[in-house]
Amino acid sequence: MIKAIAVIDIGMTNKKIALYDEDLSQLDAEYRVFVPKIVDGLETHNLEAMEEWFLDRLAASARKYKIDAITVSAHGATFVYVGADGKPALPCVYYTHEPGGDFHERFYAAFGDARDLQRETCAARFGALINSAKGIYFARQRFPNEYEKAALVLNYPQYWGYRLTGRAGSDCTYMGCHTYLWDQKRQGFSSVAQALGLSGLMPEKAQSPWTALGKITAEAAEKTGLGADTIVTLGIHDSGAAMIPHFAFSRERGFTLNSTGTWCVTMTPARDYGFGEEEIGKPVFFNTSAFDMPVKTAIFMGGLEMEAWSKALMARHKREDFPPYDAALFREIIAGADCFLLPGAAADGALFPASKARVVEGRRAWSFEEISRGAGAPPCFDDYARAFALLRLSLVMQTLVALEISGLKGGDDLITEGGFRRDDAYNRLLSSALPECRAFLIGVTEASALGAAIVAKMAARAIKIEEIKLDPKYREVEKDEFPGLANYRAAWMELVNSPVAN
Repeated sequence: MIKAIAVIDIGMTNKKIALYDEDLSQLDAEYRVFVPKIVDGLETHNLEAMEEWFLDRLAASARKYKIDAITVSAHGATFVYVGADGKPALPCVYYTHEPGGDFHERFYAAFGDARDLQRETCAARFGALINSAKGIYFARQRFPNEYEKAALVLNYPQYWGYRLTGRAGSDCTYMGCHTYLWDQKRQGFSSVAQALGLSGLMPEKAQSPWTALGKITAEAAEKTGLGADTIVTLGIHDSGAAMIPHFAFSRERGFTLNSTGTWCVTMTPARDYGFGEEEIGKPVFFNTSAFDMPVKTAIFMGGLEMEAWSKALMARHKREDFPPYDAALFREIIAGADCFLLPGAAADGALFPASKARVVEGRRAWSFEEISRGAGAPPCFDDYARAFALLRLSLVMQTLVALEISGLKGGDDLITEGGFRRDDAYNRLLSSALPECRAFLIGVTEASALGAAIVAKMAARAIKIEEIKLDPKYREVEKDEFPGLANYRAAWMELVNSPVAN
C-alpha cells in the first residue's frame, strides 16, 4: 500500500479529507458541507456529525493507503468547551453570530479598551465573534449551566486532535490569530485570558504545529482501522497552513500571500510585532506563523461580496456564467471613472466601516438592497459584462487596500491562492495595479491542506522545512496597461470612505 498523510481541512463552508503521498502530491480528497445545527436560536457547528464523517472517511482511506500521520487545519475564531467525559459541554457557536453593539461595549468595559488590547495582543477589533475571547465571553453568558461542566477549553484544531488522541494542546498559529487571548510579544496568556479565568482550562504553552500531539486512541484505531502507532500533530490555523508552501519554496524572498475565499486574507511575514501609532484602531493585526514569526495581516469578506453581487446580477439577467476578461471594457470603465461598485453586501465593516453596499453611476447611487430585490438598478447594470467588470474592479480595489495594510512592498512577490485564483480578470487587474511587484498564482488548488500535509510530514519524518522539496507550480500573471487606474482608485476610495445615510 502507498504510504500517506491524512489532512482534515475544516473550512467554514467545506470540510474535507485529503490524502498526500511522500512527495506531497495529493492522492485523494473528499468534501462535505454540513448545515448548521440550530441551538437556542443560534447557528452552531454540528460537531457530532462532522466527527462521524471524519472517522468514516479515515476508515475508507485506511483501506486504500497506509496512513501513518494525521493533521488538522481549521478556520479561526472557533473553540470548544470540553466536559469531563471528553465531549463538547457547550454548543460551538458560529463566529459569524453578531450579539449586537451592547455586547461589544460590555466586553471592552470588562476586559480593556480595544486600542490597548490591540497594542497588547496585536489583534484588531472585529464585529460578531471573530475575536475568540468574545466568543468565550458570549458562550459563558449564554450557556452558564453548561459552562459549569467544562473541564477544558480547546482551540478548534486541537479539539479534533483531542478527540483523536485524548490529549490536550495548543499551537502558536491559532493562539496568535486575532484571539485577544495571546500576548504575542511575551508569548503567553494575555490580560484577557487571565480575566476570563482560562488558566487551568486552556493549555498555556503554545507549541509549533508540527509537534506530535500523540498517537490515536484505541477507540479511534478501532473505528478507522488505522494502526495504533498513527500519530496526530498538534494542528494549525488554516491561514498559517496556507503560508507554509511559500515558506518552503521562497525561503528568504519577500512575499505577500493573498489567500482568497469566503474571507480574503493578505499576509506578509514581518520582523517584529507592533504597530505605528497611526495604525492603532484600524483593521490591521498580526498572526503568528508556524515558525513563530509575525505575519502582518488584513482580512475582508471578498468571497461573500462576490457571491452576493453575482447572485443579484445572475438573477437580474437570468444567466449563470461569469463573463471572460475583456481588457478594452475595463479600460473604458476606468477612463470614464463614473461607475463604481462599493462593498458592504457581506456586512463586513472591518476594512470599510463607512461603506454601504451600492453602485454609484454619475451622481446617483443605487443600494444593493434595491438592486437585489429588483426595485431599480443603474444603467450600467443593464449590461451583464459591464456590471461584472465593476464587481471585479471593486474586489481589486478592496484587495489593494488590504495589501497596503498588511505591508506589501515594492519588489516583493504577490502570490494569490484560493477561489479568486481562477478569475483571470481579477488577477490581471490586480497584477497591473502593482507594477513594481511580480504577481503569481499558485498551481495547487488547496494551499491550506498542502501546508498541513507539510506539517504532518515534518512531524512524522522528524525533518525541518529546509528539507522539504516542493514546487508550488507558480504561474506569473501578465500585466496590462490601464491608463487612469490611479485616478479611478482615488475616486473609489473617496466614495468608500464617505459616510452614507441609512
